[in-house]
Amino acid sequence: MAAKKRQTVKFLKEKRSPTQVIALAFFLIILAGTGLLMLPVSSRSGASVGVLPALFTATSATCVTGLVVGDTWTLFSGFGQAVILSLIELGGLGFMSAACLVIFLFRRKVGLRQRMVMAQALSVNEMEGVVRLQKWVLLGSLTIQFAGAVVLFLRFLPDYGWSTALKWSIFHAVSAFCNAGFDILGSVAPGQSMIVFNHDPVVLITLMVLVVIGGLGFFVWEEVATRRSFKKCSVYTKLVLISTFVLILTGAAFTLLLEWNNPNTLGNMPVGQKILNGLFQSVTLRTAGFASVDQAGLTESSKALSVIFMLIGGSSGSTAGGLKTVTVLVLVLFVISRARGRSRVSAFRRNIPQEKVMDALTIVSIVVGLTFAGALVICLTSPVQFLDALYEAASALGTVGLTAGVTPNLSLVAKLMMIVFMYFGRVGVLTLSLGFLLGDQAEERFRYADTNVLIG
Repeated sequence: MAAKKRQTVKFLKEKRSPTQVIALAFFLIILAGTGLLMLPVSSRSGASVGVLPALFTATSATCVTGLVVGDTWTLFSGFGQAVILSLIELGGLGFMSAACLVIFLFRRKVGLRQRMVMAQALSVNEMEGVVRLQKWVLLGSLTIQFAGAVVLFLRFLPDYGWSTALKWSIFHAVSAFCNAGFDILGSVAPGQSMIVFNHDPVVLITLMVLVVIGGLGFFVWEEVATRRSFKKCSVYTKLVLISTFVLILTGAAFTLLLEWNNPNTLGNMPVGQKILNGLFQSVTLRTAGFASVDQAGLTESSKALSVIFMLIGGSSGSTAGGLKTVTVLVLVLFVISRARGRSRVSAFRRNIPQEKVMDALTIVSIVVGLTFAGALVICLTSPVQFLDALYEAASALGTVGLTAGVTPNLSLVAKLMMIVFMYFGRVGVLTLSLGFLLGDQAEERFRYADTNVLIG
Protein backbone atom coordinates (compact mmCIF):
# COMPACT_ATOMS: atom_id res chain seq x y z
CA MET A 1 0.00 0.00 0.00
CA ALA A 2 2.82 2.36 0.91
CA ALA A 3 4.62 1.53 -2.34
CA LYS A 4 1.48 2.27 -4.34
CA LYS A 5 1.09 5.60 -2.55
CA ARG A 6 4.70 6.53 -3.34
CA GLN A 7 4.10 5.69 -7.03
CA THR A 8 1.00 7.93 -7.07
CA VAL A 9 2.90 10.84 -5.49
CA LYS A 10 5.75 10.31 -7.97
CA PHE A 11 3.26 10.31 -10.88
CA LEU A 12 1.74 13.60 -9.75
CA LYS A 13 5.10 15.26 -9.16
CA GLU A 14 6.67 14.03 -12.37
CA LYS A 15 7.50 16.82 -14.78
CA ARG A 16 5.40 16.64 -17.92
CA SER A 17 5.42 18.41 -21.24
CA PRO A 18 2.86 21.18 -21.82
CA THR A 19 1.01 18.85 -24.18
CA GLN A 20 0.70 16.18 -21.51
CA VAL A 21 -0.36 18.74 -18.90
CA ILE A 22 -3.19 20.01 -21.10
CA ALA A 23 -4.39 16.53 -22.03
CA LEU A 24 -4.31 15.40 -18.39
CA ALA A 25 -6.05 18.56 -17.18
CA PHE A 26 -8.94 18.10 -19.62
CA PHE A 27 -9.22 14.46 -18.56
CA LEU A 28 -9.38 15.38 -14.87
CA ILE A 29 -11.95 18.11 -15.53
CA ILE A 30 -14.12 15.57 -17.36
CA LEU A 31 -13.85 13.13 -14.44
CA ALA A 32 -14.76 15.84 -11.93
CA GLY A 33 -17.68 16.96 -14.09
CA THR A 34 -18.88 13.37 -14.41
CA GLY A 35 -18.87 12.94 -10.65
CA LEU A 36 -20.84 16.15 -10.11
CA LEU A 37 -23.41 15.34 -12.80
CA MET A 38 -23.97 11.90 -11.30
CA LEU A 39 -25.14 13.43 -8.03
CA PRO A 40 -28.92 13.29 -7.42
CA VAL A 41 -28.93 17.07 -6.92
CA SER A 42 -27.80 17.47 -10.55
CA SER A 43 -30.80 15.55 -11.88
CA ARG A 44 -34.22 17.07 -12.44
CA SER A 45 -35.86 13.82 -11.32
CA GLY A 46 -33.87 13.69 -8.08
CA ALA A 47 -32.27 10.36 -9.01
CA SER A 48 -28.78 10.00 -10.48
CA VAL A 49 -28.71 10.07 -14.29
CA GLY A 50 -26.14 7.27 -14.28
CA VAL A 51 -22.49 6.95 -15.24
CA LEU A 52 -22.74 6.92 -19.05
CA PRO A 53 -25.08 9.92 -19.45
CA ALA A 54 -23.01 11.90 -16.94
CA LEU A 55 -19.71 10.96 -18.62
CA PHE A 56 -21.08 11.67 -22.10
CA THR A 57 -22.45 15.07 -21.05
CA ALA A 58 -19.32 16.07 -19.10
CA THR A 59 -17.10 15.16 -22.06
CA SER A 60 -19.37 17.00 -24.50
CA ALA A 61 -19.42 20.12 -22.29
CA THR A 62 -15.69 20.17 -21.49
CA CYS A 63 -14.81 19.52 -25.13
CA VAL A 64 -17.37 22.21 -26.15
CA THR A 65 -19.16 19.81 -28.48
CA GLY A 66 -22.87 19.93 -27.62
CA LEU A 67 -23.88 16.35 -28.37
CA VAL A 68 -26.26 15.05 -25.70
CA VAL A 69 -28.03 11.79 -24.90
CA GLY A 70 -31.13 13.72 -23.83
CA ASP A 71 -32.47 17.25 -23.56
CA THR A 72 -30.27 19.23 -21.12
CA TRP A 73 -33.15 21.02 -19.36
CA THR A 74 -35.19 17.81 -19.07
CA LEU A 75 -32.33 15.74 -17.63
CA PHE A 76 -30.54 18.21 -15.38
CA SER A 77 -31.60 20.53 -12.58
CA GLY A 78 -30.42 24.09 -12.11
CA PHE A 79 -27.36 22.80 -10.25
CA GLY A 80 -26.59 20.34 -13.05
CA GLN A 81 -26.95 23.10 -15.65
CA ALA A 82 -24.55 25.28 -13.63
CA VAL A 83 -22.02 22.42 -13.64
CA ILE A 84 -22.40 22.07 -17.42
CA LEU A 85 -21.96 25.83 -17.87
CA SER A 86 -18.77 25.75 -15.79
CA LEU A 87 -17.41 22.85 -17.85
CA ILE A 88 -18.19 24.74 -21.06
CA GLU A 89 -16.32 27.83 -19.85
CA LEU A 90 -13.34 25.79 -18.69
CA GLY A 91 -13.28 23.79 -21.91
CA GLY A 92 -13.79 26.78 -24.19
CA LEU A 93 -11.28 29.18 -22.70
CA GLY A 94 -8.98 26.44 -21.46
CA PHE A 95 -8.11 25.48 -17.93
CA MET A 96 -5.03 27.73 -18.08
CA SER A 97 -7.29 30.77 -18.39
CA ALA A 98 -8.94 29.88 -15.09
CA ALA A 99 -5.56 29.18 -13.48
CA CYS A 100 -4.13 32.45 -14.77
CA LEU A 101 -7.13 34.38 -13.50
CA VAL A 102 -6.25 33.19 -9.98
CA ILE A 103 -2.57 34.03 -10.56
CA PHE A 104 -3.41 37.55 -11.80
CA LEU A 105 -5.87 38.22 -8.97
CA PHE A 106 -3.32 37.23 -6.32
CA ARG A 107 -0.51 39.03 -8.20
CA ARG A 108 1.66 35.93 -8.37
CA LYS A 109 4.58 35.65 -10.74
CA VAL A 110 4.07 33.55 -13.86
CA GLY A 111 6.88 31.03 -14.11
CA LEU A 112 8.59 29.61 -17.20
CA ARG A 113 6.73 26.30 -17.06
CA GLN A 114 3.39 28.11 -16.77
CA ARG A 115 4.30 30.25 -19.79
CA MET A 116 5.07 27.09 -21.77
CA VAL A 117 1.66 25.62 -20.94
CA MET A 118 -0.02 28.93 -21.80
CA ALA A 119 1.67 29.01 -25.20
CA GLN A 120 0.60 25.45 -25.96
CA ALA A 121 -2.97 26.07 -24.76
CA LEU A 122 -3.24 29.20 -26.91
CA SER A 123 -1.65 27.47 -29.94
CA VAL A 124 1.20 29.94 -30.27
CA ASN A 125 4.76 28.89 -31.02
CA GLU A 126 6.61 31.48 -28.90
CA MET A 127 6.45 32.34 -25.21
CA GLU A 128 7.24 36.01 -25.82
CA GLY A 129 4.15 38.06 -25.02
CA VAL A 130 2.13 35.01 -24.00
CA VAL A 131 1.16 36.49 -20.61
CA ARG A 132 -0.12 39.64 -22.31
CA LEU A 133 -2.06 37.48 -24.76
CA GLN A 134 -3.55 35.48 -21.88
CA LYS A 135 -4.76 38.72 -20.30
CA TRP A 136 -6.34 39.65 -23.63
CA VAL A 137 -8.09 36.29 -23.68
CA LEU A 138 -9.54 36.71 -20.20
CA LEU A 139 -10.59 40.33 -20.54
CA GLY A 140 -11.88 40.00 -24.09
CA SER A 141 -13.75 36.75 -23.47
CA LEU A 142 -15.56 37.98 -20.38
CA THR A 143 -16.41 41.32 -22.02
CA ILE A 144 -17.80 39.75 -25.19
CA GLN A 145 -19.82 37.15 -23.29
CA PHE A 146 -21.23 39.85 -21.01
CA ALA A 147 -22.25 42.00 -24.00
CA GLY A 148 -23.92 39.03 -25.69
CA ALA A 149 -25.75 38.11 -22.47
CA VAL A 150 -27.08 41.68 -22.13
CA VAL A 151 -28.51 41.65 -25.65
CA LEU A 152 -30.15 38.25 -25.15
CA PHE A 153 -31.49 39.27 -21.72
CA LEU A 154 -33.19 42.34 -23.16
CA ARG A 155 -34.72 40.18 -25.90
CA PHE A 156 -35.97 37.41 -23.59
CA LEU A 157 -37.18 39.72 -20.80
CA PRO A 158 -40.56 40.85 -22.24
CA ASP A 159 -41.70 37.30 -23.08
CA TYR A 160 -40.23 35.16 -20.29
CA GLY A 161 -39.63 37.37 -17.24
CA TRP A 162 -36.37 38.42 -15.62
CA SER A 163 -35.49 35.09 -13.94
CA THR A 164 -35.77 32.96 -17.08
CA ALA A 165 -34.29 35.71 -19.23
CA LEU A 166 -31.25 35.97 -16.94
CA LYS A 167 -30.59 32.22 -16.95
CA TRP A 168 -31.15 31.83 -20.67
CA SER A 169 -29.06 34.85 -21.63
CA ILE A 170 -26.01 33.88 -19.55
CA PHE A 171 -26.10 30.19 -20.47
CA HIS A 172 -26.55 30.71 -24.21
CA ALA A 173 -24.07 33.60 -24.46
CA VAL A 174 -21.37 31.42 -22.88
CA SER A 175 -22.41 28.39 -24.92
CA ALA A 176 -22.31 30.37 -28.17
CA PHE A 177 -19.01 32.13 -27.52
CA CYS A 178 -17.37 28.85 -26.49
CA ASN A 179 -18.84 27.17 -29.60
CA ALA A 180 -20.48 24.57 -27.34
CA GLY A 181 -24.02 24.38 -28.71
CA PHE A 182 -25.72 23.43 -25.43
CA ASP A 183 -29.15 24.94 -24.80
CA ILE A 184 -31.61 24.97 -21.88
CA LEU A 185 -34.78 25.75 -23.84
CA GLY A 186 -36.35 22.41 -22.91
CA SER A 187 -39.10 24.08 -20.88
CA VAL A 188 -40.37 25.59 -24.16
CA ALA A 189 -39.26 23.11 -26.84
CA PRO A 190 -37.39 20.00 -25.58
CA GLY A 191 -34.64 18.83 -27.93
CA GLN A 192 -35.35 21.55 -30.49
CA SER A 193 -32.28 23.73 -29.87
CA MET A 194 -32.86 27.16 -31.50
CA ILE A 195 -35.67 26.10 -33.83
CA VAL A 196 -38.16 27.90 -31.59
CA PHE A 197 -36.31 31.17 -32.34
CA ASN A 198 -35.55 30.59 -36.05
CA HIS A 199 -37.80 33.56 -36.88
CA ASP A 200 -36.01 35.91 -34.44
CA PRO A 201 -33.15 37.93 -35.99
CA VAL A 202 -31.99 39.37 -32.64
CA VAL A 203 -31.40 35.95 -31.09
CA LEU A 204 -29.86 34.32 -34.18
CA ILE A 205 -27.63 37.26 -35.13
CA THR A 206 -26.39 37.66 -31.54
CA LEU A 207 -25.53 33.97 -31.37
CA MET A 208 -23.82 34.10 -34.77
CA VAL A 209 -21.65 37.06 -33.74
CA LEU A 210 -20.61 35.30 -30.53
CA VAL A 211 -19.83 32.07 -32.39
CA VAL A 212 -17.73 33.80 -35.06
CA ILE A 213 -15.75 35.90 -32.57
CA GLY A 214 -15.12 32.87 -30.39
CA GLY A 215 -13.99 30.87 -33.42
CA LEU A 216 -11.52 33.43 -34.80
CA GLY A 217 -8.84 32.74 -32.24
CA PHE A 218 -7.26 34.68 -29.41
CA PHE A 219 -4.12 35.58 -31.36
CA VAL A 220 -6.25 37.06 -34.15
CA TRP A 221 -8.19 39.18 -31.64
CA GLU A 222 -5.01 40.78 -30.37
CA GLU A 223 -3.67 41.56 -33.82
CA VAL A 224 -6.94 43.04 -35.07
CA ALA A 225 -7.32 45.14 -31.90
CA THR A 226 -3.73 46.41 -31.79
CA ARG A 227 -2.87 46.84 -35.48
CA ARG A 228 -6.33 48.00 -36.65
CA SER A 229 -5.44 47.50 -40.29
CA PHE A 230 -5.74 44.43 -42.49
CA LYS A 231 -2.50 45.31 -44.29
CA LYS A 232 -0.55 45.46 -41.02
CA CYS A 233 -1.75 42.06 -39.81
CA SER A 234 0.37 38.93 -40.07
CA VAL A 235 -0.10 36.46 -42.90
CA TYR A 236 -1.76 34.04 -40.47
CA THR A 237 -4.36 36.59 -39.34
CA LYS A 238 -5.10 37.54 -42.95
CA LEU A 239 -5.62 33.88 -43.85
CA VAL A 240 -7.94 33.39 -40.86
CA LEU A 241 -10.09 36.42 -41.69
CA ILE A 242 -10.34 35.59 -45.40
CA SER A 243 -11.05 31.89 -44.89
CA THR A 244 -13.69 32.62 -42.22
CA PHE A 245 -15.46 35.13 -44.45
CA VAL A 246 -15.37 32.83 -47.48
CA LEU A 247 -16.53 29.78 -45.53
CA ILE A 248 -19.50 31.62 -44.01
CA LEU A 249 -20.68 32.95 -47.37
CA THR A 250 -20.02 29.68 -49.19
CA GLY A 251 -21.79 27.61 -46.55
CA ALA A 252 -24.79 29.94 -46.57
CA ALA A 253 -24.98 29.90 -50.37
CA PHE A 254 -24.91 26.10 -50.56
CA THR A 255 -27.43 25.76 -47.74
CA LEU A 256 -29.85 28.11 -49.47
CA LEU A 257 -29.32 26.39 -52.81
CA LEU A 258 -29.86 22.87 -51.46
CA GLU A 259 -32.59 23.61 -48.88
CA TRP A 260 -34.57 26.47 -50.48
CA ASN A 261 -37.58 24.31 -51.37
CA ASN A 262 -37.15 21.62 -48.72
CA PRO A 263 -40.36 21.68 -46.60
CA ASN A 264 -38.51 20.00 -43.72
CA THR A 265 -36.06 22.89 -43.31
CA LEU A 266 -36.28 26.23 -45.18
CA GLY A 267 -39.05 25.46 -47.65
CA ASN A 268 -41.97 26.99 -45.72
CA MET A 269 -40.14 30.12 -44.54
CA PRO A 270 -40.40 33.65 -46.02
CA VAL A 271 -37.40 34.80 -48.07
CA GLY A 272 -35.86 36.89 -45.29
CA GLN A 273 -36.13 34.06 -42.79
CA LYS A 274 -34.61 31.62 -45.29
CA ILE A 275 -31.54 33.86 -45.72
CA LEU A 276 -31.20 34.35 -41.96
CA ASN A 277 -31.37 30.62 -41.25
CA GLY A 278 -29.08 29.81 -44.16
CA LEU A 279 -26.44 32.08 -42.63
CA PHE A 280 -27.04 30.61 -39.18
CA GLN A 281 -26.66 27.06 -40.50
CA SER A 282 -23.38 28.02 -42.17
CA VAL A 283 -22.00 29.57 -38.98
CA THR A 284 -23.20 26.84 -36.62
CA LEU A 285 -21.79 24.04 -38.80
CA ARG A 286 -18.27 25.15 -37.96
CA THR A 287 -18.30 23.79 -34.38
CA ALA A 288 -21.09 25.92 -32.83
CA GLY A 289 -23.69 23.15 -32.62
CA PHE A 290 -26.92 25.18 -32.39
CA ALA A 291 -29.68 24.18 -34.80
CA SER A 292 -32.31 26.56 -36.14
CA VAL A 293 -33.65 23.91 -38.53
CA ASP A 294 -34.18 20.18 -38.11
CA GLN A 295 -30.86 18.54 -39.02
CA ALA A 296 -32.57 15.21 -39.66
CA GLY A 297 -34.66 16.95 -42.33
CA LEU A 298 -31.67 18.12 -44.38
CA THR A 299 -31.28 16.74 -47.89
CA GLU A 300 -28.64 14.06 -48.41
CA SER A 301 -26.45 16.48 -50.36
CA SER A 302 -26.65 19.03 -47.53
CA LYS A 303 -25.59 16.44 -44.97
CA ALA A 304 -22.64 15.40 -47.10
CA LEU A 305 -21.53 19.02 -47.53
CA SER A 306 -22.10 19.69 -43.84
CA VAL A 307 -19.60 16.96 -42.94
CA ILE A 308 -16.88 18.93 -44.75
CA PHE A 309 -17.70 22.19 -42.98
CA MET A 310 -17.88 20.46 -39.57
CA LEU A 311 -14.44 18.94 -40.05
CA ILE A 312 -12.92 22.29 -41.05
CA GLY A 313 -14.10 23.98 -37.85
CA GLY A 314 -12.78 27.30 -36.55
CA SER A 315 -9.29 28.74 -36.18
CA SER A 316 -6.30 27.75 -34.08
CA GLY A 317 -6.13 29.04 -30.52
CA SER A 318 -9.88 29.66 -30.39
CA THR A 319 -12.86 28.14 -28.61
CA ALA A 320 -13.70 26.20 -31.78
CA GLY A 321 -12.62 22.71 -32.75
CA GLY A 322 -12.09 20.98 -36.08
CA LEU A 323 -9.09 20.79 -38.37
CA LYS A 324 -8.85 24.60 -38.26
CA THR A 325 -9.33 27.03 -41.14
CA VAL A 326 -5.70 27.78 -41.94
CA THR A 327 -4.74 24.10 -41.78
CA VAL A 328 -7.23 23.33 -44.53
CA LEU A 329 -6.40 26.51 -46.46
CA VAL A 330 -2.69 25.65 -46.50
CA LEU A 331 -3.56 22.25 -47.93
CA VAL A 332 -5.77 23.86 -50.60
CA LEU A 333 -2.96 26.27 -51.52
CA PHE A 334 -0.58 23.32 -51.75
CA VAL A 335 -2.88 21.47 -54.16
CA ILE A 336 -3.29 24.62 -56.28
CA SER A 337 0.48 25.18 -56.34
CA ARG A 338 1.19 21.60 -57.38
CA ALA A 339 -1.54 21.73 -60.03
CA ARG A 340 0.16 24.82 -61.48
CA GLY A 341 3.53 23.08 -61.49
CA ARG A 342 5.00 25.04 -58.58
CA SER A 343 7.07 23.45 -55.83
CA ARG A 344 6.50 26.15 -53.20
CA VAL A 345 3.36 27.27 -51.39
CA SER A 346 2.98 30.99 -50.86
CA ALA A 347 0.47 33.51 -49.54
CA PHE A 348 0.66 37.31 -49.51
CA ARG A 349 4.17 37.19 -50.99
CA ARG A 350 5.44 34.91 -48.25
CA ASN A 351 6.50 31.27 -48.60
CA ILE A 352 4.88 28.71 -46.30
CA PRO A 353 7.53 26.19 -45.11
CA GLN A 354 7.21 22.69 -46.53
CA GLU A 355 7.14 21.31 -42.99
CA LYS A 356 3.93 23.24 -42.28
CA VAL A 357 2.35 21.82 -45.42
CA MET A 358 3.26 18.30 -44.34
CA ASP A 359 1.88 19.02 -40.86
CA ALA A 360 -1.42 20.11 -42.39
CA LEU A 361 -1.55 17.02 -44.61
CA THR A 362 -0.85 14.76 -41.63
CA ILE A 363 -3.56 16.27 -39.43
CA VAL A 364 -6.16 16.21 -42.21
CA SER A 365 -5.35 12.60 -43.06
CA ILE A 366 -5.67 11.48 -39.44
CA VAL A 367 -8.99 13.25 -38.81
CA VAL A 368 -10.60 12.24 -42.11
CA GLY A 369 -9.51 8.64 -41.59
CA LEU A 370 -10.92 8.60 -38.05
CA THR A 371 -14.20 10.09 -39.29
CA PHE A 372 -14.82 7.34 -41.81
CA ALA A 373 -13.69 4.65 -39.37
CA GLY A 374 -16.03 6.05 -36.73
CA ALA A 375 -18.93 6.11 -39.17
CA LEU A 376 -18.35 2.44 -39.97
CA VAL A 377 -18.34 1.54 -36.25
CA ILE A 378 -21.61 3.40 -35.73
CA CYS A 379 -23.22 1.63 -38.70
CA LEU A 380 -22.05 -1.77 -37.52
CA THR A 381 -23.26 -1.34 -33.94
CA SER A 382 -26.32 0.93 -34.25
CA PRO A 383 -29.41 1.15 -36.49
CA VAL A 384 -28.09 4.22 -38.35
CA GLN A 385 -27.64 4.95 -42.06
CA PHE A 386 -24.06 5.58 -43.19
CA LEU A 387 -24.51 9.28 -44.03
CA ASP A 388 -26.13 9.97 -40.65
CA ALA A 389 -23.31 8.01 -39.00
CA LEU A 390 -20.73 10.06 -40.92
CA TYR A 391 -22.56 13.22 -39.84
CA GLU A 392 -22.42 12.06 -36.20
CA ALA A 393 -18.73 11.10 -36.30
CA ALA A 394 -17.74 14.38 -37.96
CA SER A 395 -19.80 16.28 -35.40
CA ALA A 396 -17.93 14.61 -32.53
CA LEU A 397 -14.43 14.94 -33.99
CA GLY A 398 -15.08 18.52 -35.06
CA THR A 399 -16.61 19.23 -31.61
CA VAL A 400 -19.66 20.62 -33.40
CA GLY A 401 -22.59 19.04 -31.58
CA LEU A 402 -25.08 18.87 -34.43
CA THR A 403 -26.90 15.60 -34.92
CA ALA A 404 -29.39 14.09 -37.33
CA GLY A 405 -31.31 12.89 -34.28
CA VAL A 406 -29.46 9.59 -33.81
CA THR A 407 -27.32 10.28 -30.71
CA PRO A 408 -29.79 8.83 -28.15
CA ASN A 409 -30.15 5.69 -30.31
CA LEU A 410 -26.44 4.87 -30.46
CA SER A 411 -25.21 1.61 -28.97
CA LEU A 412 -23.00 1.51 -25.90
CA VAL A 413 -19.94 0.88 -28.08
CA ALA A 414 -20.82 3.81 -30.34
CA LYS A 415 -21.42 6.16 -27.40
CA LEU A 416 -18.08 5.24 -25.84
CA MET A 417 -16.40 5.83 -29.18
CA MET A 418 -18.12 9.23 -29.44
CA ILE A 419 -16.76 10.14 -26.01
CA VAL A 420 -13.24 9.31 -27.22
CA PHE A 421 -13.85 11.26 -30.44
CA MET A 422 -15.03 14.36 -28.57
CA TYR A 423 -11.96 14.22 -26.30
CA PHE A 424 -9.61 13.75 -29.25
CA GLY A 425 -11.39 16.47 -31.23
CA ARG A 426 -10.77 19.01 -28.48
CA VAL A 427 -7.51 17.80 -26.96
CA GLY A 428 -6.01 15.58 -29.64
CA VAL A 429 -6.12 17.94 -32.59
CA LEU A 430 -5.25 20.88 -30.36
CA THR A 431 -2.36 19.39 -28.42
CA LEU A 432 -1.52 15.75 -29.12
CA SER A 433 -1.23 16.05 -32.91
CA LEU A 434 0.36 19.48 -32.80
CA GLY A 435 2.58 18.33 -29.97
CA PHE A 436 4.43 15.78 -32.05
CA LEU A 437 4.28 17.94 -35.17
CA LEU A 438 5.86 20.92 -33.42
CA GLY A 439 8.29 18.80 -31.40
CA ASP A 440 11.89 18.10 -32.19
CA GLN A 441 12.33 15.92 -35.21
CA ALA A 442 14.13 12.63 -34.68
CA GLU A 443 17.66 12.68 -36.05
CA GLU A 444 17.95 10.67 -39.26
CA ARG A 445 21.20 8.72 -38.95
CA PHE A 446 20.85 7.14 -42.37
CA ARG A 447 18.68 7.33 -45.47
CA TYR A 448 17.66 4.82 -48.13
CA ALA A 449 18.36 5.20 -51.80
CA ASP A 450 15.69 6.99 -53.83
CA THR A 451 13.30 5.06 -56.03
CA ASN A 452 10.59 5.98 -58.52
CA VAL A 453 6.90 5.15 -58.03
CA LEU A 454 3.92 5.85 -60.27
CA ILE A 455 1.58 8.60 -59.00
CA GLY A 456 -1.83 9.15 -60.55
